[in-house]
Amino acid sequence: MNEKALRTLEYQKIIAKLEEHAATRGGKEMCRRLTPMTDVNAIRLALQETSDAEMRIIAKGSISFSGVKDVRGSVKRLEVGSALGIVELLQISSLCSVAARAKAYGRREDREEADTLESYFAALEPLTNLNNEIRRCIISEEEISDDASPGLRQVRRSIKNTNDRIHTQLNSIVVSARNYLQDGVITMRDGRYCIPVKAEHKGNVAGLIHDQSSSGSTYFVEPMAVVKLNNELRELEIREQKEIEAILAELSNQAATYCEELVVDYRTLTALDFIFAKAMLSRSYKGSAPTFNTRGYLRIRKGRHPLLPPKAVVPIDIWLGDKFDLLVVTGPNTGGKTVSLKTVGLFTLMGQAGLHIPAADVSELSVFHEVFADIGDEQSIEQSLSTFSSHMTQIVKIMAQADEKSLVLFDELGAGTDPTEGAALAMAILSRLHQRGIRTVATTHYSELKVFALSTEGVENASCEFNVETLRPTYRLLIGIPGKSNAFAISKKLGLPQDIIDEAQASIGEQDEAFEDVISDLESQRIRLEAEQKEAARLRQEIESLKKEVAAKQERLNEQRDQVLRKAREEAREILQEAKDTADKAIRNMNKKGMVVNKDIEAERSALRGRLGELDSQLAMKTKQAKKKTEAKDLRIGDAVHVLSLNLNGTVSTLPNAKGDLYVQMGILRSQVNLKDLELLPDEDPSTKDQKKATGAGSIKMSKSATISTEINLIGMHVDEAMQELDKYLDDAYLAHLPKVRIIHGRGTGALKSAVQTMLRRNKHVAKYRPGEFDEGGYGVTIAEFK
Repeated sequence: MNEKALRTLEYQKIIAKLEEHAATRGGKEMCRRLTPMTDVNAIRLALQETSDAEMRIIAKGSISFSGVKDVRGSVKRLEVGSALGIVELLQISSLCSVAARAKAYGRREDREEADTLESYFAALEPLTNLNNEIRRCIISEEEISDDASPGLRQVRRSIKNTNDRIHTQLNSIVVSARNYLQDGVITMRDGRYCIPVKAEHKGNVAGLIHDQSSSGSTYFVEPMAVVKLNNELRELEIREQKEIEAILAELSNQAATYCEELVVDYRTLTALDFIFAKAMLSRSYKGSAPTFNTRGYLRIRKGRHPLLPPKAVVPIDIWLGDKFDLLVVTGPNTGGKTVSLKTVGLFTLMGQAGLHIPAADVSELSVFHEVFADIGDEQSIEQSLSTFSSHMTQIVKIMAQADEKSLVLFDELGAGTDPTEGAALAMAILSRLHQRGIRTVATTHYSELKVFALSTEGVENASCEFNVETLRPTYRLLIGIPGKSNAFAISKKLGLPQDIIDEAQASIGEQDEAFEDVISDLESQRIRLEAEQKEAARLRQEIESLKKEVAAKQERLNEQRDQVLRKAREEAREILQEAKDTADKAIRNMNKKGMVVNKDIEAERSALRGRLGELDSQLAMKTKQAKKKTEAKDLRIGDAVHVLSLNLNGTVSTLPNAKGDLYVQMGILRSQVNLKDLELLPDEDPSTKDQKKATGAGSIKMSKSATISTEINLIGMHVDEAMQELDKYLDDAYLAHLPKVRIIHGRGTGALKSAVQTMLRRNKHVAKYRPGEFDEGGYGVTIAEFK
């Protein structure tokens, strides 16, 4: 794509927004290098990757790539046999940690289908053994663990013992020679322990002089009693450094066996960071993936320019390349013509770069090898010949380079010169582009171009709607209707005398006036038709509402009828049961007295039993029919349900997915069930619902917000205990609507910090987290921000 089009259509501003969502230096670099592609298969793959990343964010939450370090320079050093320093090894450890985190994030359950990101996550090698070894040996950029090697542990123990002996010896000297000393302290000079001796008493303390104060009144003397110990200490420090170098060399040797894996991890994580940045950008403006074709057809549905404020932008529908390949957009200034033009061009560039566009689903774009845009933002009566010359220079280049695989955008074509000549030039330019089959969108004020669009096959008019009553544009794009300048109407509304307006109207040609009248009539008819359509839609909605009301009334009548019939059957059953019980009792008495039971009596009793069974079947069938089938639209989170297969009551935790599966909380048991296995329990007394809302979750949130702290201190707790406290605290803080919290875990071994960050990453309420700043507690604190 030519740089001028990218600059004119403000493509780089989109790239800047994309770069903000990338976390790694490599990911940001990939964002900066992103340009529109022309291979339709590559475009579709890039769009699908963006869509798959967005689906993963929706399902699992966002993923953090913070901690990815560019280790390629360190890998090259390893390949030639060099040993790495502490910082480089920690960078490799950090890369492995992020790889492990991303690998866990990328795992899918058996029922989930593979997507385009599957291969990226599969390529990651966390190198857990190497990472654990580095973290075991290296505590921070300044400190190696005592447990890194037995030799280092022994040397450090000897250093500690020697230090203790030196301090004991020096403390004894300080006490005995107190009168000779400037201060009763122990200090260090050139890495050796000394005491400050007064200048006049330097001969009274045997030892080596290492330094003198600026005033000359104090000498820093190393007593002879500790010279040997200081020498031993220096030798031990040298041995310690050699042990550290050996440890770093061993860790480097282990890392050298994974050079290829480390490079693959870095490149893969960088690519994933870039892809997820595209997904986050799409979510920021509620974008969707357009479909692409290679036949020059585009249709944008509810398109919103991504650089305009979301609340101010008016969605537009625009299409091109099917029945017409040239669209002429007319209408008054500030009506949105330029925004519509830029929207078409910018969406094309974004889509071909693999980015979602802020438009409704099923929007379609075409692959163009070049996009040419001659758009002048300065549209005023002060346009000079030089401006016209500048625009014409660009138009000449476009005419020479454009072909049937190009998209051409002209803003105010032919402006800046004599109107008659400008209109003629504009018409000739558009006619030539149309003949060559080049997809073109042009904005203009010229009435001649409106006539050209009306009279030429394959050319269509469009206009940006303007409300003359309010003197404000609506920014709606209307395809098929030429725009009217509305100059006279606007002038009259602004207070220009009627006689001046009449004189101006008399000076324009009859043909032009008739044409404007035709446009005005078309506009009136359009407004009337839209009003009729709205009225028809309102009537349809009213009819649907009445139909639902009638159906509801009929359902209530049926229920009342069923209740009456059921009650009657129940009363009949009671009467029959009583009669049967009486007959059974009489027959038992007759049998006891040895009397023969009449066959007719036995037949009547059997008939009663049969009638009772029939009534029981009818009652059972009505009860079964009364149970309403549970549907997804009927469920809300928190609804009370009965799980038929488990014969347990519970509450809905999640809404059903496309297959009808959802999670239900039954006491301490949380299980996935299907809609078919659920029965929605009746609501509580309606009179208590409002009270429940006011006194239930609402009161919890109020009480939490009144008492919850903005920080939690986990120092001194075991990991399991700390995680229980943190889990409860995060829930309470989220209910209290705290924007962020401060979690104090200390530095220590890093186990508690790692556990805290793992929980934060998995918590659905946490949007992001970061280490504390210097004034917040540094690395001993983690700051978590809620969604």
